[in-house]
Amino acid sequence: MSAPGVHVVLVHGAGGSPSAWSSVAPLLRARGIAYTLADNAMTSLRDDAASVRALVDAVDGPVLLVGHSYGGAVITNAGTHERVVGLVYVAAFAPDTGESVSAIVERYEPALVSRYTHRGPDGEWITRDDEESRAALAWDVPDDVLRAARYERRVTADAAFQQPTGAPAWATRPSWYLVATSDRHLLPEIQRDFVTRMCADADEVDTSHAVAHAAPERVVAVIERAVAAVA
Repeated sequence: MSAPGVHVVLVHGAGGSPSAWSSVAPLLRARGIAYTLADNAMTSLRDDAASVRALVDAVDGPVLLVGHSYGGAVITNAGTHERVVGLVYVAAFAPDTGESVSAIVERYEPALVSRYTHRGPDGEWITRDDEESRAALAWDVPDDVLRAARYERRVTADAAFQQPTGAPAWATRPSWYLVATSDRHLLPEIQRDFVTRMCADADEVDTSHAVAHAAPERVVAVIERAVAAVA
C-alpha cells in the first residue's frame, strides 16, 4: 500500500504512448498507488521534459517519476522539479550532464533493434512493426497487448535523441533501476553502467525491453519499494 501523498508519474518511451503502462496501471490501482500517465509528443527532449514538469506542477504533494527507455532521459531532466522526491528507471536511459541519448548509444556496439529501425523523411525514428521484428524484439509480450499497441505507435523526432541533458535529477535524488537482462533495444551492459554511475538501488529481470508488459509485477515491486523509501 502506498503511503499517503506520494504520487507516481509514469513516462513512456520513444515511439510509445500511455498504453506502455497498461499492464502496470491496474496493479498500481489495486495497491492504492495514485498515478498519472504522461503522454509526450516526442518532438524533442526539452518539450517532453517540460510536459512532465507540467504534470508534476498539477500534483499537490511529492512525486515519484518512473521512466521506461527514452522516458528515462525525460525524467532525468524533468526530475529536478522541487516536488520530485525519487526516480525509477525501467530499462531506461539515465544520461549525465551534456549527454544525449544518441551519444550514449554510439559508445557501444549496436543493439539488435538497429536492424529494424529506419529514418523517416524528416529524420524521425521509426521501428518496424511486423512479425519478424516482434519475434526478435518483443517475444515475451502477450499478443493482445501487441495488437492494441499497434494502433498507438508513433514516430519520435530526432531532437528527442540529440538534445543534451541538463543537470541530471539522479545526482540529487534517490534512484531505482530495473535492468532487463535480455533487452535487445537498450543493451544490458549500458543499463548496468547507468546503475553504477548513479549508485542506484538496482534489480534485474530476464525480459525483453518491454518490461512493463513482460513482467509488470516486477515493475510494480520496484515502484512500491521506492514509494516506501521516499514517503
